[in-house]
Amino acid sequence: MDAAVRQYLIITGNYWAFTLTDGALRMLVVLHFHQLGYSPLEIALLFLFYELFGVVTNLVGGYLGARVGLNRTMNIGLFLQILALAMLTVPAAMLTVPWVMAAQALSGIAKDLNKMSAKSGIKLLVPGSEQGRLYRWVALLTGSKNTLKGVGFFLGGALLMLAGFQGAVVIMAGVLALVWLASLVLLRQELGRSKARPKFRDILSKSRAINILSLARMFLFGARDVWFVVALPVYLHTAFGWDYWRVGGFMALWIIGYGAIQALAPTLTHRRADVLPGRGSAALWAGALTIIPATIALALGTGISPQMVLVGGLLLFGALFAVNSSLHSYLIVSLARADGVSLDVGFYYMSNAMGRLLGTLLSGAIFQVYGIQACLWVSSLMLLVATWAVARLPEAAGPTPASADQEQIL
Repeated sequence: MDAAVRQYLIITGNYWAFTLTDGALRMLVVLHFHQLGYSPLEIALLFLFYELFGVVTNLVGGYLGARVGLNRTMNIGLFLQILALAMLTVPAAMLTVPWVMAAQALSGIAKDLNKMSAKSGIKLLVPGSEQGRLYRWVALLTGSKNTLKGVGFFLGGALLMLAGFQGAVVIMAGVLALVWLASLVLLRQELGRSKARPKFRDILSKSRAINILSLARMFLFGARDVWFVVALPVYLHTAFGWDYWRVGGFMALWIIGYGAIQALAPTLTHRRADVLPGRGSAALWAGALTIIPATIALALGTGISPQMVLVGGLLLFGALFAVNSSLHSYLIVSLARADGVSLDVGFYYMSNAMGRLLGTLLSGAIFQVYGIQACLWVSSLMLLVATWAVARLPEAAGPTPASADQEQIL
């Protein structure tokens, strides 16, 4: 096994372990606090700092990764997630809204440090001439991560039933601590450190292509979370009478299928070895996705079974969203600079976090006042903006080849 593959497997393993705890914690918080009588908007506010700090972390984290190396930022992310979980082991009386928001803020910082490090690291492990391999590796990392996030959703619901809220977070913190110790030993020390020693002002992207793609990413993920984060699990529980096992299990299966399709995206969009996806493919897939939430919203107003409409529509939405997400993830890694890659990737995922923040807040507020159909209409409007944005990517935008220095270390 060559060094690049070995490092890729270590990065992927770290990402997997982190994602399991992140997905489980998300489901634990939503279901536990809904059980305690919190309103949808109050539950959404619990994640406010999680998403808000993600915006800042991606900007500063990209700069930090270029200065000190991606191995360190990934390990810092793992450690902060352990601390966030530890904060939630306090007695139930101390689990106030501000305390949980603070723990979620720490978890948000941890998650985006980990994700930025993983996605940036892959850019440096694949020669610039092997864009097909880069696309496959990015799709596999992203898809497998989301599959495990779905497992994490199921794990969160199961642990809540079996071990209680505190028992669940203790178990997750212990397992993640073992992964963190292994990562300290195994990750390559110089991975991702920029030779140019970037200045802090370099965190803001100056590339038109990356700015446009970042705008599209913000609206893409806002469109997902505006109905998926709070509205959907609460609606499944209250309108359909699903218990927590069923809600957690269904959403877990959705995420698992979504991740599997993400991993297969190169097969679906990269039919010719000499033609890689670009502006046209991104606009086509985004346009197709735009239709789905609006169709679900219209169908919910007819006499068709709401469960059939929502479940079937969600499956179709997940499949198309998965392809869109993989396309975007490949394009940002491909377009990012080889030296200081974390600066471009960090800026891009800052926009991703901004979209999740917007979607999470709107999910609680719109659902509480207007219901799930309104959430779906807003989702479709946000996807329309995302389609408009990717259609304006520069036609000539293409991969940034690896530098000679980069080729020497692969």
